[in-house]
Amino acid sequence: MTEAFEAVPPGGPGDPQSGAILELDRRGLLLVIGALLLGMLLAALDQTVVSTALPTIVGDLGGASHIAWIVTAYLLTSTVSTPLWGKLGDLYGRKRYFQASIVIFLFGSALSGISQTLDMLIVFRAIQGLGAGGLMVGAQAIIGDVVEPRERGKYQGLFGAVFAVTTVIGPLLGGLLTQDASWRWVFYLNVPIGFLALVVTALVLPGNLSRVRRVIDYRGTVLLSLGVTSLVLLVSLGGTTYPWASAPIFVLGAAGVVLLAAWALAERRAVEPILPLQLFSNKVFSAASAIGFVVGFALFGAVTFLPVFLQVAKGVDPTTSGLQLLPLMGGLLLTSIVSGFLISRWGRYKVFPVLGCAVMTLGIYLLSTVGASTSTVLMSIYMAVMGLGLGGVMQVLVIAVQNAVDHEDLGVATAGATFFRSIGGSFGAAVFGAIFANVLRTRLASDLKGLRVPAGLGESISPGRLSQLSPAVLHGVRAAYSSSIDVVFVVAVPIGAVSFLLTWLLPEIKMRTSRAERVEPAEPAETVGPVEPAGAG
Repeated sequence: MTEAFEAVPPGGPGDPQSGAILELDRRGLLLVIGALLLGMLLAALDQTVVSTALPTIVGDLGGASHIAWIVTAYLLTSTVSTPLWGKLGDLYGRKRYFQASIVIFLFGSALSGISQTLDMLIVFRAIQGLGAGGLMVGAQAIIGDVVEPRERGKYQGLFGAVFAVTTVIGPLLGGLLTQDASWRWVFYLNVPIGFLALVVTALVLPGNLSRVRRVIDYRGTVLLSLGVTSLVLLVSLGGTTYPWASAPIFVLGAAGVVLLAAWALAERRAVEPILPLQLFSNKVFSAASAIGFVVGFALFGAVTFLPVFLQVAKGVDPTTSGLQLLPLMGGLLLTSIVSGFLISRWGRYKVFPVLGCAVMTLGIYLLSTVGASTSTVLMSIYMAVMGLGLGGVMQVLVIAVQNAVDHEDLGVATAGATFFRSIGGSFGAAVFGAIFANVLRTRLASDLKGLRVPAGLGESISPGRLSQLSPAVLHGVRAAYSSSIDVVFVVAVPIGAVSFLLTWLLPEIKMRTSRAERVEPAEPAETVGPVEPAGAG
């Protein structure tokens, strides 16, 4: 299939070191986009397909108080690895590392499927996350190699659409597999999809994507990874496994602070820093990273518990819970595609995260008001509102960052923006998981007081077991889970409001029509409404 790509002389328009777009004909571009979408599908699907299987997994393996770690382990390793994947792609070529990330992801998927304990599953999910980090940042950075800045909105919109489609298909597919086969097939499913992605990317991705031989900042990578991991462990274990005033919590907090300080010092001296500190002087990157962190915190922290609410508090089966999540994913799909095309048409992007975070926060608030007796129609409306908001934020932030940096920093800047959104998700899943576990323990003790409760009920919440409970115990369990998850959403509301306030700090820089065009500074008077396309008049 190499005939789809036009030969480019060294130093010419397609030379990665020249800072120009790799020249592809239309067929070649479509093949590359298709390959990248397949890779993104693989990583995005695994963020959502597990959600409806969570209650059944902890029912089989135990450990309901650590349910969030099935998600957190995946998010954490995908997060801490994204800057490294981005830098490796910048320095040694994106294709080989994109393919390597697929292989690592498949290895982790196969191991997750054979897990016999919750601890094994958490470890193997962490391996999956390592590969997922490369898939996410690799796909978005390669777009920057083959598509002009002004046109990226269309294609980033497609990536947002793939994410939205997987969030539609994922919970439903996870529910079907869990109910009709086994939760283990949620992970085995990745193997054929990943193999197809590996073959397609080998055939169609150009081999000369942004390759410049330099050095890797391994010291910075290790320090950043350990520092972030320490802080995530702190917020996850504090108040649950260990008291907040205990020695392990103090040690984790001190380690996190010291390691991140050491990372900042190491980056100043590194020849090729894993996350260059000068990126933070770029106002677009700094604002987008802050917004992404808070949105990720609210999104992954709260949405993780929606399937638990539907299956335990509402009493629906895994497949039905997947179907009832469709309004959330449908709203995300719609605004993700529309925002991408409008950005390409207008050359502006700020209006979308501003409105998106406002609508997302409203959706979180509405979901904080639901209970076991809330109608399915009302739940669907609330979830659709949240999805409409999310679709206008996530991919738009990546577009804004890519438009604001030089080409040699494209991979690391894309990875940085993805990193902060993912680290927000890791913290959110850990924090909300800890809140949920603490509140649930108290509510179960209160709502089941005086009743004969089966041993280990708090550690086993599979829908199948709920059907075996007496009516009084079942009512108490549903009330406890419903009120506990409501607390999670109540806490998420002010966090969503913070993301809305932060969007007003995002500079508005007109989208460039070509990579050779100079990055324009933010305009003094920023607008968030529709404007004339760039170049009009």
